[in-house]
Amino acid sequence: MSTVESLTIGQARRVALAAQGFADPAPGGAPDRRHLRRVLGRVGLIQMDSVNVLARAHYLPLYSRLGPYPAALLDNAAYRRPRELFEYWGHEASLIPVALHPALRWRMERARSASWGSMQRIAREKPDLVAWVLDEVRDKGPLTAAEIEHDAPRPTGHWGWNWSEVKRALEYLFWAGEVAATERTTAFARRYDVPSRVLPPAVLAAPTPAPADAYRRLVEVAAAALGVAAEVELRDYFRLPAEAARRAVAELVEAGVLTPVEVRGWKPRAYLHATARLPRRVRASTLVSPFDPLVWERNRTERLFGFRYRIEIYVPAPQRVHGYYVLPFLHGERLTARVDLKADRQAGVLRVPAAWIEPGADPGETAEALAAELERLAGWLGLSDVAKPEAGDLAGPLATAVAAR
Repeated sequence: MSTVESLTIGQARRVALAAQGFADPAPGGAPDRRHLRRVLGRVGLIQMDSVNVLARAHYLPLYSRLGPYPAALLDNAAYRRPRELFEYWGHEASLIPVALHPALRWRMERARSASWGSMQRIAREKPDLVAWVLDEVRDKGPLTAAEIEHDAPRPTGHWGWNWSEVKRALEYLFWAGEVAATERTTAFARRYDVPSRVLPPAVLAAPTPAPADAYRRLVEVAAAALGVAAEVELRDYFRLPAEAARRAVAELVEAGVLTPVEVRGWKPRAYLHATARLPRRVRASTLVSPFDPLVWERNRTERLFGFRYRIEIYVPAPQRVHGYYVLPFLHGERLTARVDLKADRQAGVLRVPAAWIEPGADPGETAEALAAELERLAGWLGLSDVAKPEAGDLAGPLATAVAAR
């Protein structure tokens, strides 16, 4: 597509969906490590989040692209030898292919030199504590924070995380690349160890690129994963410094990896990756996590799909518009609905607090397709039933479709 100078919104949407793996063929049998690698090759990294009302966020992007798959497939790639993924700060807390470890060492080095933030403060103000924590991990790891913090002081009065000083020291060391996450406990707590006992030796021995080379590498990964995107979205994928990302984009344009294109209806200039493809159609029918890379950048989601999306987890219940944990429904090439979901594991039921139709989507067709997807999702989660939808303008048609199944 290197000769393309402009794209319609529909074309850009298909390019984006193909780049993210939604146009790939479904696995012929049970998904295996080859399918995992294919998805990771498409998306570049997978965001993590602790909310477990439906499923942990990092499991859902694979489900959206592969359908029901064994969660152990991802767990083994991330936490068993030979590791193919490691935890680090990518978009947010992420699972990232180990091959990208060298390209993120600039961020580790920046953690050591930055002077702002509570984790840097503890490194600056309590270096003896940080050194002690690192020695504990080196001598006794793998360890969780709870296994070494003992009676360490824990500040209170802050909304959100009330971390002990040991936990802050561990997170500083994690950010600085001096400890790594060897696994997660059943409570989703990181278990830390030194990198030499976590990462493959070949990864640790790989040379560290110059920061400019690393930025260019990460922008290229982002561009391939997005297909077509504005500069701010290429930067946001790995949360890169603005000026460094702009230089990387310019260098990739000069190298022919990126081509500036016009997407009709977009104000920002777009960039098309050299490997981007434009399928004739996309026949996806799947739910998408709030933390899926397809919808990370909300302005892009709105420009591509006409879909204004905000996570309302932290919004007080009376002020929520669509619900607590709302997933977009991708049907064909459009986001045609959004549905608030909860896995009631004790009752074995997938609950549907609300379901909403998008403007222009057919309620009957959408309800039937979404009912099939809810049944598939429930089965993957080990739930035996889908509850009657409780609210929303799609609740009635969806209830009829669910009952018919």
